[in-house]
Amino acid sequence: MAVREIVEIGDPVLRRRAREVSPEELRTPAVQALIDDLIETRRAAAGAGLAANQVGESLRIAVVEVDEATAARYPYKPPLPLTVLVNPRLEPLGGELIELNEGCLSVPNLRGDVRRHRAVRARFLDRDGRSRELIAEGLVAGTFQHEVDHLDGRLFVDRVEDTRTFATWAQFERHQRDAFIARIGHLARRSGR
Repeated sequence: MAVREIVEIGDPVLRRRAREVSPEELRTPAVQALIDDLIETRRAAAGAGLAANQVGESLRIAVVEVDEATAARYPYKPPLPLTVLVNPRLEPLGGELIELNEGCLSVPNLRGDVRRHRAVRARFLDRDGRSRELIAEGLVAGTFQHEVDHLDGRLFVDRVEDTRTFATWAQFERHQRDAFIARIGHLARRSGR
């Protein structure tokens, strides 16, 4: 396992739709090593998720996880066990949208408000090629949508409708964090998280 360099906004790999991974390719040592590297890189960066194209590999693979290191950075995010998403497909459940404040490891030190579906059904293969399905709500649903956007060549900055919500991490902490936590606290109580 290795911690890889995370590519930043401006690198063309972030703007291309990543290609599907066949079951045979998924079993190869190279792809399994990539998955290990994604896990290690995400943990080192303390992000909630990481897509393969964020380390320069244009494959439809992402990892999501909220562990202790991530919780220290995002204390408002609910715990999320390590989940490896291969060829993920998301289906919105209902039409309700929520406003989340997002940042991105590929867009360092910038955050902004983004509308996301409150609940999604995720269908994907795990790293062993088994079909999986789960329903994600609230902040977890937002994380899944953020990572699938990466695999589609889209960044959170593309979804920010009001550019006045852009802030550096320090300015978010100083001016926007409390209101955001109050807003998502209500959401967390509503969704049972």
